[in-house]
Amino acid sequence: MQEHISTTFKSKFEEDVYKGITDFPKHLSSQYFYDANGDKLFQDIMNMPEYYLTNSEYDILNNHKEVITNWFSKGGEQFDLVELGAGDGKKTKILLEQLSRTAVTFNYVPIDISQNALDKLQAAIKKELPAVSIKPLQGTYFEVLDQLNSLEHTKKVILFLGSNIGNLLHEQAIVFLRNIQELMEEEDLLFVGFDQKKNPQTILDAYNDATGITEAFNKNILTRINRELGANFDLDKFLHWEVYDPESGTAKSYLVAKTAHTVNIGALGLEVAFRKWESIHMEISQKYDDEIVSWLAEQAGLKIDAEYSDFKNYYKNYIFSKKI
Repeated sequence: MQEHISTTFKSKFEEDVYKGITDFPKHLSSQYFYDANGDKLFQDIMNMPEYYLTNSEYDILNNHKEVITNWFSKGGEQFDLVELGAGDGKKTKILLEQLSRTAVTFNYVPIDISQNALDKLQAAIKKELPAVSIKPLQGTYFEVLDQLNSLEHTKKVILFLGSNIGNLLHEQAIVFLRNIQELMEEEDLLFVGFDQKKNPQTILDAYNDATGITEAFNKNILTRINRELGANFDLDKFLHWEVYDPESGTAKSYLVAKTAHTVNIGALGLEVAFRKWESIHMEISQKYDDEIVSWLAEQAGLKIDAEYSDFKNYYKNYIFSKKI
């Protein structure tokens, strides 16, 4: 039984939790993984040996930093290096350091939904790369991009690293890329990381580590609902489960109820019933090949200018521009 008392939401978080937990099948948005504890857990994930994505993209940026930054600074004009979902900026610092060695003038504009992540990133940049001009902006990607466009006309190089595009199904990715394309000018560039299809076991291991860090990361959203919305989720009653479909290239993360039980979410006036083995869909992680990326770009009104791969061909970064 799900007993609902009030639908007056005080925040987008409340609204999204209510809609997701009362839907069928149940789901929660992965954007809410990231509070202070979630940020720390994700840094731990990126340092896991099984989580190949970070090192693969790090190797690409390190091995191709000169040619990539030459693309960014082509023409010699001032530009804004806008990063969507900046996180700790570990990989981006490779590009920032390379750019700071050149005569080109640029501003680093990290965008993140987590103010905690932005504060830490700004402090790190000021300490490690004091010559870099950093202007962090908290908010959603498109709100901030639209704000940047309305303030002044400056060339933009937009970064979307970490295969964050993989959190979207293909049709959603097309809409996302098209929305970015519509906010781009002719001289702007988009630099995106795409995790490639590979041995299915390698992918499963990356999202289901034996140490349980990914499980803790997924369950952190339940802890956050408990803390912020007065809920009583028992984390031990849920199993973290990862699946991967090599045909579609879609990895999915779930939390699965081990027993039949109910959860009360005080701030929502809601009692939620879980059947034994009922799931909450948490996240997708899409994998790609060249044909899919070309199709996505075509549908979004973008063209591929360049692409770079790590030596295992696990991962690729693509440079796109607006199709004129």
